[in-house]
Amino acid sequence: MYRILLVCLGNICRSPMAEAVFHDVMARRGLASMLQVDSAAIGRSHLKEKPDRRAIACALSQGYRHIEQVRSRQIKAQDFLQFDLILAMDESVLRALQRQCPQEAQHKLDLFLRFAGHEGEQEVPDPYYGNAEGFAKVLGLCEGGVNAILQKLDLQR
Repeated sequence: MYRILLVCLGNICRSPMAEAVFHDVMARRGLASMLQVDSAAIGRSHLKEKPDRRAIACALSQGYRHIEQVRSRQIKAQDFLQFDLILAMDESVLRALQRQCPQEAQHKLDLFLRFAGHEGEQEVPDPYYGNAEGFAKVLGLCEGGVNAILQKLDLQR
């Protein structure tokens, strides 16, 4: 089984939205037995909280029900060993991960959109201080990124 960890600052907006998209796509394509996806935060400010209400509303409006199951957690040392791929939503999160990650696991780290081969933006913008349009933009980036990652990993069914 291949394991992917999605990481943002608080694990209440971007990474839970990406996780929800992954879980929906995995279910539709019958990939649940091949892939494990989780999300985490580099910060501690929202531990065990549900995603932001705007992230939940945006995801649910597009049919991504898994978002209601996500609870924020902070990345742990064992995550760097357990996961095959650890994808940061922006450069500041990636730098924080690089500082925490053991040298032997540094190769697992990348930006979510860069790893996906996204043309243009390389960072998923943090919508927390914005409005509903920002959350919709993030969801669109997550949808494109998830599909590209699955294709890149050749986990299509």
